[in-house]
Amino acid sequence: MAGTLIERAWTWLHATFPERQIYIRSEGRVQFFTFGSSLQATCAGLTLILLGWVAFASVNVIFKDRIIAAKDHRYQQMQGTYENRVADLQLSYEELNNALVSAEDRFKSTADELEAKQQNVARLLSQKQVVDAALTGKAGTPLRTVSERVRAGAETASDSVGTGSSFLAAPVGAIPPAPSGGKTFFGSGASQLNIMPDPVEPQPTTARPAKASMLDGGLLQFAESFFESRRPQAPAHAANNPALQSLSAVTDKLVQISSSENTLLTSLDRSVSARIADVKGVLGRVGVSAAQAERSGGGMGGPLLPIQSVQIDGVSDTSFTQAYEGTLAHTAELQMLFGALRHVPLTTPVHGGQFEITSGFGPRVDPFTGHFAFHPGVDFAGPWGSTVAATAAGTVVFAGPHAGYGNLVEIDHGLGFHTRYGHLSGVLVRVGTRVSAGTPVGRLGSTGRSTGPHVHYEVWLASRLRDPAKYIQTGRQVLQ
Repeated sequence: MAGTLIERAWTWLHATFPERQIYIRSEGRVQFFTFGSSLQATCAGLTLILLGWVAFASVNVIFKDRIIAAKDHRYQQMQGTYENRVADLQLSYEELNNALVSAEDRFKSTADELEAKQQNVARLLSQKQVVDAALTGKAGTPLRTVSERVRAGAETASDSVGTGSSFLAAPVGAIPPAPSGGKTFFGSGASQLNIMPDPVEPQPTTARPAKASMLDGGLLQFAESFFESRRPQAPAHAANNPALQSLSAVTDKLVQISSSENTLLTSLDRSVSARIADVKGVLGRVGVSAAQAERSGGGMGGPLLPIQSVQIDGVSDTSFTQAYEGTLAHTAELQMLFGALRHVPLTTPVHGGQFEITSGFGPRVDPFTGHFAFHPGVDFAGPWGSTVAATAAGTVVFAGPHAGYGNLVEIDHGLGFHTRYGHLSGVLVRVGTRVSAGTPVGRLGSTGRSTGPHVHYEVWLASRLRDPAKYIQTGRQVLQ
């Protein structure tokens, strides 16, 4: 097969390039050159190669600028594509970094706000615990509500007069004195409430709150929706980042925990409100209205500022702020009512098993005349010289001999309450002395119109005599 192909190629070569001879005659001589088929084919191939090279070089010289321009154009396209990809990567990096920074800021802001909420709630809890401890008869023992205690002893209050030492279970000084220096429970521990720098609106002449107009409400809603729509959003591909998703999930959990602080604060507000109702019930039972208790704290006033202008440091949650302000106001009201309760004589002037009630409040047979007469107080008999103590905080307005009473001490407790301690063997205070519950004011004796050593104890309210048994029994139900 190979031999056949070679023979055919050799035949085609001889047919195409037959042998040729070139004759040259010079000076009568003739010479010739023979050109065989192989030489002719070789010369033809070399000629074709030379012509091809000349054509290629000519085209390359002629179209050189266009070729260079085309190469430059392709290079510029490649460079532009590369730069665009680099710019896209840089933009994606910046967007991702911005999203991460925004997520970290949101996390930190949420964590800081949660910490601020917890601190404020802790302060309110500590303030409430102070008031609860002050109202607690025994340290660490939860009190029954005042309403339960009052209901439990309502039927026995009037029957207890004349039953010996039944009143003496309430210890002297069961109601603790106020904190030293006259400071309230809302001193250094209270949260910092700041007033937003808005101009003070014209003050109304009545206490009726002003209502916002429909136009103001519509403008407020439009402004909120406008700024919400202009708020920058994280790019879609950044939201799919695992680190951002994890950080967002943790932040959402913090938001849930933060919202639970509102629930805790609401529960605390309900507890404080219930305690306010209990203390008001006690004051109402002893004849003191809530208005009288409020006036006992002195004059109050000031410009009327909307509650929306108050904000808590580090807290942007308006619902928490409103709940906190409400709870703080109720806690202040509870403290004020507790301060009023301190002025109510709810205990006995003497205490201990050696004392007994020898005469109650109301009609009795007079020990000197043997006829019916009205006894304006309760007599507590006991050892001569025993300590007689004030039953509530107040100011001594009389100290000395008084007809019928012998040596008498009278104390003004405020809220219209006065108490008298008669038949004392000695007086330990002077007029103008400020005393607290449990302060010794005299020694038990038998001066004046008396048949033996005892202290005659009276309670006055609004210049009218009251039955001390009612107040002592109420104190037993509340403070034990």
